[in-house]
Amino acid sequence: MPRLPWLAGDEAQRATAIFNKLRLPDVFEQPALEDAAGDWFREIVAALLGSIDRRTGQRIARELFLLTPKKQGKTTSGAALMLTALLMNERPRAEFLFVGPTKEVAELAFEQAAGMIEIDPEGFLQKRMHLQGHVKTITDRRTKAKLKIKAFDASVLTGVKPAGVLLDELHEISANSRASRIIGQIRGGLAAIPEGFLAFITTQSDQSPSGAFRSELMVARSIRDGRARGAMLPILYEYPDAIARDRGDPPAWADPANWPMVTPNLGRSITLPRLIEDFETAKTKGEEEIRRWASQHLNVEIGLSLGSDRWAGADYWERRADPTLTLDSLIQRSEIVVVGIDGGGLDDLFGLCVIGREKITRNWLLWVRAWAHPSVLERRKSEAARLQDFVQQGDLRIVKSVGDDIEEIAEIVKRIHDAGLLPAKNAVGVDAVGIGGMIDALAERYIAEPMVISVPQGWKLAGAIKTLERKLADGSLSHAGQPLMAWCVGNAKVVPKGNAIAIDKQASGSAKIDPFVAALDASALMSMNPGSPSVYEERGIRVI
Repeated sequence: MPRLPWLAGDEAQRATAIFNKLRLPDVFEQPALEDAAGDWFREIVAALLGSIDRRTGQRIARELFLLTPKKQGKTTSGAALMLTALLMNERPRAEFLFVGPTKEVAELAFEQAAGMIEIDPEGFLQKRMHLQGHVKTITDRRTKAKLKIKAFDASVLTGVKPAGVLLDELHEISANSRASRIIGQIRGGLAAIPEGFLAFITTQSDQSPSGAFRSELMVARSIRDGRARGAMLPILYEYPDAIARDRGDPPAWADPANWPMVTPNLGRSITLPRLIEDFETAKTKGEEEIRRWASQHLNVEIGLSLGSDRWAGADYWERRADPTLTLDSLIQRSEIVVVGIDGGGLDDLFGLCVIGREKITRNWLLWVRAWAHPSVLERRKSEAARLQDFVQQGDLRIVKSVGDDIEEIAEIVKRIHDAGLLPAKNAVGVDAVGIGGMIDALAERYIAEPMVISVPQGWKLAGAIKTLERKLADGSLSHAGQPLMAWCVGNAKVVPKGNAIAIDKQASGSAKIDPFVAALDASALMSMNPGSPSVYEERGIRVI
């Protein structure tokens, strides 16, 4: 919690006093939050609800972003926070919303809030509040203000003008393709109410962050780190990069001595021995479960999702990232460059992969880009938010007209050719299916056979698959650390084909792997050792 001048004010003290008197309805002896809640959340209540400027009526901290792991009492604490807001409210007929990602979460939140009212030992809350379980609504009889608890749904959240909103588990809500738009509408509704607030309480995603969750998380981190200003109060229980990104064996975040840093409710709703026990269980189930467990219980951000049928190279992918690598630097550092291209229909991505062989070291350098038509966002709504993230990051281009993607790819290949880095043959590898337009565009730029060849697909790419695996494992390949490619690598699923293996697009379902397949095409070409001098030249007995 940063140092805030209003934390010692009357409103902050009032918010804390009300919150402290509420009781936990589902715990033995039903203790008051004064004893049961941690100071960490009490400070959040005071900071958010106590930030009213009495001279202007404006709320200073208009938003809250709380990132905290599972088992920290988020839903119960969130219900208590919203009940406290309802009790502090002076606006007649104001509307407060607690929005859960599912009906089950909304039901739990209502049961907690209703239970706090029903067990008030002084009977004050029972007299003041009217409970309507069938519509999950709590009404303040004095002000006629309401606290409505509901599941996230576009039809019930569009056009609302609430005085306060809490969105629980934003990372799950973000799965809705309209989440960002609805959150924008909620913000618009809050703008008309000076004391209005919007709170996000969430754990880290068990996949790489995307959509509305990623957008709000980036804003919160920027404000926390001093890179931006805003009315959002960011409270993020996550490790510094030195721990979160550690690739040791075991990594630093796996040391229980570091767990108290990101588990604020430790010793209350969760204990260290229980976390250790759960972690040991996760380790018996493999790397995929370890990553999921770490994301949910330690807020470790997943950059690459791993499945049990994953490509073996995925285990080494993150540690070979070089964020300084760009197409420009790849061209400058390379002695020879090959290109892989993989395209599909209008609901697929068009993938380009450039692999350069570095001067002197002969290590491989890998960079990708992808293109898509707007129809992809409509036909693949489950992935639309993530694809929009890749657009913002510059790794994915949404083209307006059919053929624009082909022209842009051809221009990149021409640029490499003009730099004198494409080998005289086997320079550009393509999947021959459905890519005739690409062949024509390259030919118009004087890039044709034998420079452009068709790379056999399916099980015939097994050699390229194995080559990439080994070069990642031995550290002789670096890539640009692009989130798009990490997503594709995580989506890639290995399918046995007789005595060989293949990376099957159909096995990946709606998740895309086109840039990864383009990388396999490029790997197949670079494995041919293009541009190398003959043994006679090396011995000085051949003159050309």
